[in-house]
Amino acid sequence: MGLCGSKEDVTNNQQQQNATNSKKPNAIPNQKQRQRQTHIKDTTINTIANNSQKNNNNNNNNNNKVATVAGPPTTTKLVTKITKKSPSQIEQENKIEKSKINSYKKNASSSSSSSSDKETKVLLLGAGESGKSTILQQLKILHGSGFSHDELLEFIPIIYNNLLEIGNDLIIAREKFNIPIESSSSSSVTLIDIEKFKEFALEPDNGTDEDEDEDDDDENDDEDEDKNDKHTKEEEDNIEIRSNSNDDDDDDNNNNNDPKKQKTRIKMISEFPMEIANFLKALWNLKTTQDLIKSNHRSDFYLMDSGQYFMKNLDRIVQPGYIPNVQDILRSRHKTSGIFDLRINMTSNLKLHLFDVGGQRSERKKWIHCFDNVTLIIYCISLSEYDQFLIEDSSQNRFQESLILFENIINSRWFARTSVILFLNKIDLFAEKLKKIPLETYFPDYTGGQDINKATKYILWRFMQLNRANLTIYPHVTQATDTSNVKLVFAAIKETILENSLKDTGVL
Repeated sequence: MGLCGSKEDVTNNQQQQNATNSKKPNAIPNQKQRQRQTHIKDTTINTIANNSQKNNNNNNNNNNKVATVAGPPTTTKLVTKITKKSPSQIEQENKIEKSKINSYKKNASSSSSSSSDKETKVLLLGAGESGKSTILQQLKILHGSGFSHDELLEFIPIIYNNLLEIGNDLIIAREKFNIPIESSSSSSVTLIDIEKFKEFALEPDNGTDEDEDEDDDDENDDEDEDKNDKHTKEEEDNIEIRSNSNDDDDDDNNNNNDPKKQKTRIKMISEFPMEIANFLKALWNLKTTQDLIKSNHRSDFYLMDSGQYFMKNLDRIVQPGYIPNVQDILRSRHKTSGIFDLRINMTSNLKLHLFDVGGQRSERKKWIHCFDNVTLIIYCISLSEYDQFLIEDSSQNRFQESLILFENIINSRWFARTSVILFLNKIDLFAEKLKKIPLETYFPDYTGGQDINKATKYILWRFMQLNRANLTIYPHVTQATDTSNVKLVFAAIKETILENSLKDTGVL
């Protein structure tokens, strides 16, 4: 017999090879394996949560079946092979095989732990006032050190500014709809009082604007980007993200047509005069003011979501020695300018590095600095803004703006291997507004009426339809100002991140 063996040996070897190849699992998953069904984990709407739980369990079972294909050899197979050997040989080889299995598990666990020790980069994205900063503050409360005394004091000017903004927005809305001041003797608000408030609350127009300073910063950023060639393609994606937005010049033109958006700036103050507080209380309690807030015109003027909360707590907030509580901070509204980051330890092996960026159009050009090596995107949607329009562009519906922004982000090549958490935020405000302002007024194809479950599912469907990249999306219904709700949601997110980490290391 030669070195090459006989023809029968060659034939037998080929048959064994073909048989081995036929047993190999297909390396390319089919369409059903690649498209994982998403579900809403909702602590507020039980119907959505119950309907989606079955789908999630089925997917987990399927994943477990696939995961066992690449597992270590089992002891059962070993015993089957050596049944003809002596008992002592079987016992000895079983010990060796068990040792190999334990070693495999230990190495897999070590690999998973090593991967988890690395920071997971998370981007908080979404349009303006969608709740991104509130989510970041909640995580600081839940998994960080909370707010120090000095940090609490830093929020006082912001909350005072919010009160002045509420008063200014109410005055503008009354002027827009020509609502006169009541002439009854019980009314404590006069035109003179309104003029005094404006003089106190509004910064004098000195010809400069906050956005101009931001543009100067952006020019400096652009100079830095020119020094680094890798940002060239990122700028292209940046243009793509903003391609459906009007230029700043167009925004200025829109602003000139709306008195709310003219270049007026609310002052930042460290003390709140009692005279101004009394005026705000009187203005808020006017019957004509409350009728305007509850009228069909509510969609036609801007009033911050926390307006009612701050006016309800006005007496406490304006007292000397006031120190904000946690709820005051979560309810406060301050435009995010630039990029803020927070590092938190979810567990001993899971560290998150979160980046919060401004959602307004003028801020999105800065997003490119955060696009590298992103593991997870949390995209926030304000459910209650389906009837509102952008502050920077009075012709653009906020919900439509959020859809456009989401479509460009999720289909960007920079996030081709990124998982997406979709926060359907402000569910509490959405439930209240749905009773008064029909969703079908703005989206004629919606037919669910005032049913909160159907309305939420419809909005989720609108966003899921945009996922041409077939990314894995995990939707959650949230109320960002409710700490217990955010805690439950992030407990689920933690499990998602750990599961994805184990898959990346080959353990699952």
